[in-house]
Amino acid sequence: MIIKTNLAISFYRTLLCLVLTFVFMSHSANWQKISAIQRMEHIFYDWRLTETMPNTIDERIVIIDIDEKSLLQEGRWPWSRDKLSYLVDLLFDYYNVNILAFDIVFSEKDTSSGLGLLEKLGKESLASDPLFNAVLNNIRAKLSYDELLAQSFKDRSVVLGYFVSHLKQKISIDTKLPAPALIVSPEVSKFFFQAKSYGANLTGLQNSSKSAGFFNNLNIDSDGVNRKLPLLLQYQDNTYEALSLAIYRKYLNNPPITLVSSDSYDFESRLEGIQIESFNIPVDNSGTILIPYRGLQGSFRYISITDILNGEVEEELLQGKIAIMGATAAGLLDLRSTPVQNSYPGVEIHANILSSLLDQDIKFRPSYLIAYEILELLFICFLAIYYFPKLSVIKASVAFVLLSLSIAYINLYLWVQIGIDSNFSTPFLLLCLLFVVQLVFGYLFESRRKKYLGNLFGQYIPPELVEQMSESNENFSLKGESKQMTVLFSDVRGFTTISENLNPQELCELINDILTPFTRIIHSNKGTIDKYMGDCVMAFWGAPLENDQHAADSVQAGLDMVDSLKGMQIDFEKRGLPYVDIGVGINTGVMSVGNMGSEFRTAYTVMGDAVNLGSRLEGLTKFYGVKFIVSESTKLAAPLYVYRALDKVQVKGKSAPITIYEVVAHVNTVSHDYLRYLSLLDEVFFHYYQQNWELAEQMLRLLQQQYPDNKLHDIYLERINEFKTKPPASNWNGVFVHTSK
Repeated sequence: MIIKTNLAISFYRTLLCLVLTFVFMSHSANWQKISAIQRMEHIFYDWRLTETMPNTIDERIVIIDIDEKSLLQEGRWPWSRDKLSYLVDLLFDYYNVNILAFDIVFSEKDTSSGLGLLEKLGKESLASDPLFNAVLNNIRAKLSYDELLAQSFKDRSVVLGYFVSHLKQKISIDTKLPAPALIVSPEVSKFFFQAKSYGANLTGLQNSSKSAGFFNNLNIDSDGVNRKLPLLLQYQDNTYEALSLAIYRKYLNNPPITLVSSDSYDFESRLEGIQIESFNIPVDNSGTILIPYRGLQGSFRYISITDILNGEVEEELLQGKIAIMGATAAGLLDLRSTPVQNSYPGVEIHANILSSLLDQDIKFRPSYLIAYEILELLFICFLAIYYFPKLSVIKASVAFVLLSLSIAYINLYLWVQIGIDSNFSTPFLLLCLLFVVQLVFGYLFESRRKKYLGNLFGQYIPPELVEQMSESNENFSLKGESKQMTVLFSDVRGFTTISENLNPQELCELINDILTPFTRIIHSNKGTIDKYMGDCVMAFWGAPLENDQHAADSVQAGLDMVDSLKGMQIDFEKRGLPYVDIGVGINTGVMSVGNMGSEFRTAYTVMGDAVNLGSRLEGLTKFYGVKFIVSESTKLAAPLYVYRALDKVQVKGKSAPITIYEVVAHVNTVSHDYLRYLSLLDEVFFHYYQQNWELAEQMLRLLQQQYPDNKLHDIYLERINEFKTKPPASNWNGVFVHTSK
């Protein structure tokens, strides 16, 4: 019987190993992409990229920046084309740039000069006035701003930008695409991304420049991150080039493009590269390149346009450089999610690609790599089936660690030394799974572990969290430790007044009706209830179960609590109960967590200055007229939410000032109007901290008209009024000191 049982276990173990290996092979061979594995590959790719970036500045390329300073000095975008014409002349004639490229598109006519109105008058009411028409003919050229800009492009190394779309949209008849980069057969064009429409430059501007490239990315990964970008794409029967490739070719005097396949005589096989003179740019089968980020934003010199227009830039900073004009001002929405930063200027993506093209140093993923990765998976499966079962737990664990390190070393070697992008997560995840299979079939300890954790933590945390902990490979205990965590406090406002008007039974039911849904919300967002203190609930994230997203989960819990309050208020009103409001405060920081108390009673709880600060933040909600306040550390740790800055404060019991924020909503749910409001409010704070009282007050009055019930505006108007009569001290840093909890 024992032999039969062992054979059965061995059979099912082997079968499970083979099935898992086949699943991972199908992912590597692109038969069936598995989203979970792909997410892990993205995570490791991003880590590997950021850890091996050169983090140097390429002085050959300069970004002409439409920044906040330029918008403040020159006015809102778009600017008149005569100003841009002057800028182009200045860059080429005075600063002697080598190439000027635009990461913007001029798809609409500039009518700001009023020429259209003057011509209408000349044809209608003033048609018989010869003097008017004579003057109009003399000034027409000066008022034709589009023609002025087109003239400034002529006979100069200018590369325009345009965008393409995979959606079928209306195309303006006044615009024109550049000449195609090349024309290929349908057998070849099937490789490339297919554009259905475009937004190009005005015909006159495009004719003057001739060269242009598309600047948007049709190959963004499923998580919204820009890791790759197609250098070529297809529109109708023609093939067009990306902006970075167009600049590179302009730099080389526009050499022709040659496509390279894995079999030079058979394009049915696979696209491997784009040949520009002697440089073979490695691309994948769709003509896509891995974006070679040099570092964080600022890997290229940024020069504000307004400084150029005002002649405040030294000539040597631009002389002989490749200049790319683009926008970093937040209001112009040219910020992209990248592996190196969540908000990264789109113009710098093109600069990164151009820089690597100039260096002829591009990471790539060759077609033969699939065969190598499949062999790697088969080798891991062979070890799991025939080698791991013969080892003890300790020896198998050592072998697992050594094999994991080997996979990591080979992957990093290929990336750093040869420039090949190979999968790491796929073989590593398979190794982990097969190793777990050996443990499960060999030792069957899961039930004992679950019972142990249930006995240890069951009295402190919800059952679903105990279940999740039992499925983890981590070791848990009640011993005290210090770690980065997030704490939440929520309190019912005016509870003393409410309690005076209710009998004990009604008060008990009211508190239960409030805290029960709040508890469900905290549990559903992976939080641990610390304690209930009358009308207050305290919870924390990050222990006992590790949670890298503890800040984001806590912020989402706070938003859900505020949203659930609306339904409670309606229900309480129907039942004749008092109006109830809450305040929520959240802070992220280092806390002590563990089983604390006395020999008579203990509790699994958190303590420390970071915990106290969370409580103070909850207490500030009423002062600022908001329901939800977080610290700056929480804001930084949960970037996928929109926040409204409230104040720089020093809370009671703390000597160091902090910046506090109101949580607005998830980034995907906030309207553009409210984002514009936040941008204007940031300007108010800028002027406020610069002690520009009049300008700050004017802007606040405008915002107050738009949002009349917003207490924050009243607070700052009152402060400004006081500062105007009694200015702050010379060492004033804008911090407001709260003297009460």
